[in-house]
Amino acid sequence: MCPVCSRLVTFESTECLHCGSELGYDPASREMRVRGSEDSHSCANAQLVACNWLVRSPDELCASCVLTRTRPNDGDAAGIGGLAAAEAAKRRLLFELADIGLPIVGWKEAPDGLAFDLLSSEQTAVTTGHADGVITLDLDETDPAHRERMRVRLGEPYRTVLGHLRHEIGHYYQPILVAEGTPAESRCRELFGDERESYQEAMDRYYETGPSPGWEQLYVSAYATMHPWEDWAETFAHYLHVRDTLQTAAAYGVRIDGPAVHTEDSAPLHSTPSDAGSNVREMLEAWIPLTYALNAISRSMGALDLYPFILSPEIESKLEFIDGLVRSRAWQDAGVTHAAASVRLTPTV
Repeated sequence: MCPVCSRLVTFESTECLHCGSELGYDPASREMRVRGSEDSHSCANAQLVACNWLVRSPDELCASCVLTRTRPNDGDAAGIGGLAAAEAAKRRLLFELADIGLPIVGWKEAPDGLAFDLLSSEQTAVTTGHADGVITLDLDETDPAHRERMRVRLGEPYRTVLGHLRHEIGHYYQPILVAEGTPAESRCRELFGDERESYQEAMDRYYETGPSPGWEQLYVSAYATMHPWEDWAETFAHYLHVRDTLQTAAAYGVRIDGPAVHTEDSAPLHSTPSDAGSNVREMLEAWIPLTYALNAISRSMGALDLYPFILSPEIESKLEFIDGLVRSRAWQDAGVTHAAASVRLTPTV
């Protein structure tokens, strides 16, 4: 909402189209504010990557841009174009992480704090992945044509920049939420498998033979079958998909009241996201009917399903486990603020 005229503005807005006020997003207050006031200045990357987040002093990087450790140089026009798209997705990711209360400790604050290397593969090959708190993204993924070719080549139903970032941040948070030697670690292995399995062998096997038949009943995606780390990351990404989309639907007053048809099971066909409960089981009761409607609308536009996934009871149990860890704040009580023990490379092709 515009703070001047109360008209609709978006999360990415830099100006109110109704009253002309220059706007930006203030991560401290989590509100849109007027730019140019005494303590609301544009991020130093405002011109370079169209960042609309605000800072307290001129020429500072905002809370999102400061987490980018490496990027293309200013003379790389194609790389900077991809960087702008990647940074926009990162800002949306960080907004949600702050909203659900997960710790965001940057690489300048801790040796293994969160960092983003957003790299162009124009000259050197780049592998998207996570290692020791650093999330690397191949900026070719911001090119829709490249991303669609990769999606088709790998047989994926869904591939977006935000999806990549949500997957990789899942790797970052796993050792934070599932501390070694805790009951959570034992339960995580029951649900996702033993992460001590050789990652390289699991990756080689997956790309040689693919997922086993019937994987859909246990995993949210084919890629999740590769290794327990990937199952966690794919499920964590879906947890973020569900929460963020339901929140947006609730903010816009979206409500699904039908269609009034009989179904083979007891699954409801109505959804009121604004009334969704606080736990994941109640959120899914609103989520599933909402996805039916969103997919039907997407097909009416001649596009692919907006949410091309099936959530089995086994997958719902995994989502419930992650939700419980996020809400428990056990990591906070133990004084854990970042992934100190994480030494892993989890590439995404």
